[in-house]
Amino acid sequence: MKAKRSEMWRAAVLLLLTGCVCASMPEEPADRATPSDGYCSWITRAQPHGAGGRREGFSEFRLRVEGDPEHYQPGSTYRVTLYATNPAYFRGFTLIALKEGHNGDQEEDYAGNFQIIDEEDAQFMTNCPPAVTESTPRRRTRIQVFWIAPPSGSGCVLLKASIVQRKIISFQDEGSLTKRMCEKEPQYGETTDKPLLDCCACGTAKYRVTFYGNWSEKLHPKDYPRRANHWSALIGASHSKNYILWEYGGYVSEGVKQVAELGSPVKMEEEIRQKGDEVLTVIKMKAQWPAWQPLNVRAAPSAEFSVDRTRHLMSFLTMLGPSPDWNVGLSSEDLCTKECGWVQKVVQDLIPWDAGTDNGVTYESPNKPTTPQEKIRPLTSLDHPQSPFYDPEGGAITPVARVVVERIARKGEQCNIVPDNVDDIVADIAQEEKEEDDTPETCIYSNWSPWSACSSSTCEKGKRMRQRMLKAQLDLSVPCPHTQDFEPCMGPGCSDEDASTCMMSEWITWSPCSMSCGAGVRSRERYVKQFPDDGFACTHSTEETEPCTVNDDCSPSSCLVTEWGEWDACSATCGLGMKRRERMVKMPPSDGSICGAEVVEVERCMMPECHTIPCLLSPWSDWSDCSVTCGKGTRIRQRMLKSPVELGECKEELEQVEKCMLPECPMDCVMSEWSEWSECSKSCGKGHLIRSRMITLEPQFGGDLCPETTQRKTCKIKKCNQGGLNSDERKRRKEDRKKRRNKQGREESADELAEEDRWT
Repeated sequence: MKAKRSEMWRAAVLLLLTGCVCASMPEEPADRATPSDGYCSWITRAQPHGAGGRREGFSEFRLRVEGDPEHYQPGSTYRVTLYATNPAYFRGFTLIALKEGHNGDQEEDYAGNFQIIDEEDAQFMTNCPPAVTESTPRRRTRIQVFWIAPPSGSGCVLLKASIVQRKIISFQDEGSLTKRMCEKEPQYGETTDKPLLDCCACGTAKYRVTFYGNWSEKLHPKDYPRRANHWSALIGASHSKNYILWEYGGYVSEGVKQVAELGSPVKMEEEIRQKGDEVLTVIKMKAQWPAWQPLNVRAAPSAEFSVDRTRHLMSFLTMLGPSPDWNVGLSSEDLCTKECGWVQKVVQDLIPWDAGTDNGVTYESPNKPTTPQEKIRPLTSLDHPQSPFYDPEGGAITPVARVVVERIARKGEQCNIVPDNVDDIVADIAQEEKEEDDTPETCIYSNWSPWSACSSSTCEKGKRMRQRMLKAQLDLSVPCPHTQDFEPCMGPGCSDEDASTCMMSEWITWSPCSMSCGAGVRSRERYVKQFPDDGFACTHSTEETEPCTVNDDCSPSSCLVTEWGEWDACSATCGLGMKRRERMVKMPPSDGSICGAEVVEVERCMMPECHTIPCLLSPWSDWSDCSVTCGKGTRIRQRMLKSPVELGECKEELEQVEKCMLPECPMDCVMSEWSEWSECSKSCGKGHLIRSRMITLEPQFGGDLCPETTQRKTCKIKKCNQGGLNSDERKRRKEDRKKRRNKQGREESADELAEEDRWT
């Protein structure tokens, strides 16, 4: 009977959701149809007994979609919460997602798919799979499920909920238990909401993807890791529909796992290249340390890639570190339009997603593998109270990055149905081919030095050189390219370019006048910040002078001094320093006073900008064994400084320490102290004493088992007295003692058997 009532609760609830009458809880179904009668037909035909009124205008129950969006992105995952405000509660519920204007009689009337988060709270309705209901009727104030939005073209969707409270079913058609969301309509030139199965575009298109990391302490202050925040090397590809790098609801490959947990793109790149013709371009960007810097300090990283008719999808991922297994990226972004053209521009804000391989909930949680592995899912603001993105109100997570994909060129004959606009034409004309950087991600270099002067001082051909340093080789099996680069050049005056292409610093302030009285000279300086690209020597002057006059009418108190001597060398070899010069008094004042002219002068000097020489470091060693054999400990790894000491101090860390966790340490059983011995069980003759102790801690993780808790030993007080009585009295007492012994023996046997049963 209880099972039937539960089923009928659900039937009546679904009737409400699909537009039927509200009623009190039914006792028995009037006419239950078989599942073969139609899709969910036995529910839609069930007529609950009794009469009840629909409750209108209540607000203690609410259905909410995380972020409160008005539109849904086809194929995206949303967290749906049904909750009651204190002190309200509900015992049962039902959730469905219907296409607007449909009543739920057919399978096609339902939109999207629900995904159960906690099977103890929710389950799919047995005889109507699109509906989600309670696992068991009980008091509750909140449940959550995921809803995966339907494919493009599904139109508007109504997420409807009903609740059962005290056998009363409540529902509001347009109130707090209904959420209406419409599909986000694509505009021409934007990416389609779901990858097209077949692309009809012609020719090829070239794109530039730019990654803007917005993960900063200002926007994400909770537990922000100041010391080690970074984005890992970005890895991705343009590919066909037959290859998926990663997707929500799927399991990660080993390559994606290594990016997600270690930030290493090596295995991922290997997997991509093994796909052969399914991939057109491998997309790579270098790691970013720290994760965020102003754009005027560090330009946003970018990479270029191409697409064609068969390989028109683009995917990438990068890890935000430190983190358990959190990443951002795009999955199968379609750059082919329905009009047989190529998308002009895609701008997408990114929130982190969980790879499903580590159970950590904070940025620096210790490694704790997820067993069994879980599916990829977006992080939400309600995942865990310790999460850095946690919001008790369930608001949307502030994006941690933005990606911009721009078309920069098209090649070959195009067949787009819609004519090109001005932006299309300008983008194609403005494209300039740039050489591609073929440096492997496993080779870490310093920046290129400026070009040297040309080896030829005439118009004969010469060459010039630039250099860079190899800082680290992460994979010894992958060779690193050259560290020197050469190109042809000619001597000064032989290039078509003007020498004015050299960059000069601003002028330093004028020096004091060379004379303290009368006419003199003063000077100022500047330096060359960047030499011309063609190797010319800069022809601009680095020093200029001009006349100056101090005190035209020299009085008798004036003194005559020599010209200033040469400036000493600047105290700094690069950047800002000080320099000094002197002069002498040739003739003191005629009135015998002290000469007031300065004889020592000090001023600032500016040398070429200092360039930090990068440290040359060995690769990190393997992690050491954990410092403990069980429980929580630490492990370390080290690397060595390979660059010479004379190049300067290296501030890179040479040792890293992280937490490690081994199986819990065995804990032996712990017992209390023995109690005092009890009194002897007999007043005369032989008896026994008993003492006991208690278990204060049960053994755990394979520790020693608990020993005995009760001990017993014999006792003898005195021999029982049998003299001084006549024969009849002795005979009577002997029979009494025999009866008592028989009775006592039976009781002791029973006690001993009970004691043995308790410990076995």
